[in-house]
Amino acid sequence: MHKAHKEITRRNFMALAGGSLVSIGLPGLFVKLTDSENRAWAANLRPDARPRIPPGQHAVKALKPMGGAAGSGKTDAWQLKISGAVEKPQIIRFRGLLGLNPVDLTCDVHCVTGWTLLDSKWTGIRMTEIMKQAGVRSNAQFVILEGHAGYTSNIPLSVALKENVILAYQFSGKQLAEPHGAPVRALIPDRYFYKSVKWLEGIRFSDVDEPGFYESRGYSNTADPWKEERFD
Repeated sequence: MHKAHKEITRRNFMALAGGSLVSIGLPGLFVKLTDSENRAWAANLRPDARPRIPPGQHAVKALKPMGGAAGSGKTDAWQLKISGAVEKPQIIRFRGLLGLNPVDLTCDVHCVTGWTLLDSKWTGIRMTEIMKQAGVRSNAQFVILEGHAGYTSNIPLSVALKENVILAYQFSGKQLAEPHGAPVRALIPDRYFYKSVKWLEGIRFSDVDEPGFYESRGYSNTADPWKEERFD
């Protein structure tokens, strides 16, 4: 196990499922919505007819830091390496990222530990903008997201192509805070939050799947919250 990260074990997760959502080796308490508020939100449906709150989730009032080995958080030192199955391998710096058609995104995010944050607000660059600039080759089938200190996660290219998959540098109208992955993190709202790599430093396109830090330690490789794909 990578010493820079604390793994959420099956035992700890199951303990959480029956009671209050308390941090597991992580800072602070999760302030949940009331049961009536959760029932009301759970009755709402997304445009794709799935419930706003996936099974086994409980809405919370704020985004909580989820640990990990933090990068420097400084925009002037940040760079993003684009590599693998692309026509134009490159390094993108923060100022260059800002020039790639920023978008605002309001979405729900879902943590594998059981919390959901509704209507979170982000600003960033769509993954498709990065793909267009780099010229992704036809043999690429997977995207490997590379964070600080060797942390990685993986998604299929088909997921990366969705309009709600972005590289986020603002949260709630402010520059992304260091505990949340500053200066840039991946955001993949339709997968459990461990797929949304913080302190993002690289994006590599591959013709083979490469399970990341949590995926290689028993967590689901597909991580679909509506199917409760928490563990393989």
